[in-house]
Amino acid sequence: MMDKIADFLQKFFSRMAIPSVRPADIIEILLLAILVYYIVKWIKRTRAWIIVKGLAVLLLAWIAAYLLEFNVILWIFANTITVGITAIIILFQPEFRNALEQLGQRNVLNPLNYLAPSEKARFSDRTLEELVTAAFELSKTKTGALIVLECETPLADYEKTGIAIDGVTSSQLLINIFEHNTPLHDGAVIIRGDRITAATCYLPVSDNMRISKELGTRHRAGVGISEVSDSCTIIVSEETGKVSIAQKGEILRNVSADMLRNSLRIVQNKTVEVTTLTRMLRRVGKSRKNGEKR
Repeated sequence: MMDKIADFLQKFFSRMAIPSVRPADIIEILLLAILVYYIVKWIKRTRAWIIVKGLAVLLLAWIAAYLLEFNVILWIFANTITVGITAIIILFQPEFRNALEQLGQRNVLNPLNYLAPSEKARFSDRTLEELVTAAFELSKTKTGALIVLECETPLADYEKTGIAIDGVTSSQLLINIFEHNTPLHDGAVIIRGDRITAATCYLPVSDNMRISKELGTRHRAGVGISEVSDSCTIIVSEETGKVSIAQKGEILRNVSADMLRNSLRIVQNKTVEVTTLTRMLRRVGKSRKNGEKR
């Protein structure tokens, strides 16, 4: 057994040679290290992490089979590797799609956006105040609401699932839309700029297992749309009347009017990265958890 391990290690290290290192090689190694880091970071936030751990177990099984000379098992591994690669592509298809969508949202192909950001706001201060007023008026009466603010990622596909409105955003209109027993109260409202584009829209429901079991379909839909786009979602609970914010797959529950207003100001201004809101949500969420533990 020890001879087999020594032989395996000798063959492995005999193929390794120390090449001459150029400055370009160092840059390439750094780029690959950053790429691998972000791939692992992305995988750990998805269901793919469980599959990766399963593949690691299979790799250990292959090494054990090689050391113990289990020829039949080695033959099975050798003849199923092609099928295995195809199966991995099929299993990871939703994750690959989400990764490409997130890559497209980052505008990596347009670095001039970072050098000369636009001063134009996504929506006016009046719209911001109308959103805050509507959210907390609905909160008082425990009227459920789901309001999606479009940012850079177009939401036209989700607008088509609802009823076109194309009206100026106002607290009165939003309250009337979400009023109980009205034709438009089910589903989500999508806002682009200062106008409500559609109501009763269907949104993708998040399958993130880390979301609290206390939250229902409305909250999961708010998180779901934030996972597939850079939108910001305002959620009002029908059961508790609490207002929540969803952004980049994160949700912050029971926010105050000032917190909502500050969050919307970050989303409103194009000169501020939307990821700043995500960092704020995580920071506030952690501080609340620490406070609850105390």
